Parts: sequence; structure tokens; C-alpha cells
Amino acid sequence: MDLKIRSDGYCNIKDLLELDVKASDGIPLASFTVADVINMVACDPKQRFSTIEEDDGQVYIRANQGHTMDVVQTTELLREIKSADEVPVCVHGTFRNNFRGIRKTGLKRMKRNHIHFATGLPQDGVISGMRSNCEVLIYLDLAKAMKDGMKFFMSENGVVLTEGFDGVVPREYFEKIVYVTTEE
Repeated sequence: MDLKIRSDGYCNIKDLLELDVKASDGIPLASFTVADVINMVACDPKQRFSTIEEDDGQVYIRANQGHTMDVVQTTELLREIKSADEVPVCVHGTFRNNFRGIRKTGLKRMKRNHIHFATGLPQDGVISGMRSNCEVLIYLDLAKAMKDGMKFFMSENGVVLTEGFDGVVPREYFEKIVYVTTEE
């Protein structure tokens, strides 16, 4: 789309609004103002985006995680986790049909830059990092993974991210697996 994305993930909101695309509800982006976007970001319960205003008065927006572009640099987007004590719970939620492959190969980042983990469960008040309808919970032994050299980062909205080793978190770092049952 020829949108200039900085290495910290930010792009100018004005540039974004000039794109000839429509929002998910079919409304052209050009019909929104910078103030509208800032308000939407502030009201998002999962805090998926961040905005900043630079010294020149220009306002920028970025996704807090979920990037697929090489231009976005992990160290400019996220805060490195220095100790496993910072994250008492580190859990990845998935679905039974995906877990079959994960059980064989470990967690893969797929097309994203990082593998995502939550710091708890949605029913415990964690707002980002996991869908509430996940069927399988993979708890990570964060201390072991960090001891072995895997790097972990925290997004602005509290999601734990890692590139793993060559894009994979091997099974040996899974602390426990919990199958979620639904009561009917």
C-alpha cells in the first residue's frame, strides 16, 4: 500500500487515512479524522494499538503486536523481559485442531514476527494475548527457555512475545498442557 512504516512500527495517521481503502464496516478511511482514530485507539478494550504525537505535531499509530513486516524491529517495538519473575504466568492459547501439529513441531511464529503468549487467562481479567474461546492452553516454562537463551519481550498492552529459536518454541519448553472443557 506504499504506507511508510517506521522501524518502531509507527506510521503517520494522516498517511493511513489517505489510503483508498475501507474500514471493516465499509466506510472509507478518508471519512475519519485523526481525532476519530485517536478515540478508537483509546476505546479499544484490548489496547491493540498505540498512538504518539511527535514534536512537529504529527500523530502516529502502530499495532502493539502481530506484525509480519521485517521493517518493524523487535527492540524498537517491545520491552525486553529480563527475568522470568516478571511474568509469573506465560500461556499460549490455541485450538485442538492446531494442537495436533504443535505437539509434533512446537509453537511456530508462522507468518508473524513473534509467537504470542498471555500473562493469564481471559476469565482472570487478562485482556490481550489470547482468544477467550481457546480449547488448549500451553503453559511455558519461561525460566527454562530464558536460561537456554530464548529472548522474550512485552508489548505495550501486556502480551509476551518471542521469536523462539529460528521461529519455533520447541515442545521441551512446554511446562504443561491444559485442555479446556466447555460445560453445556
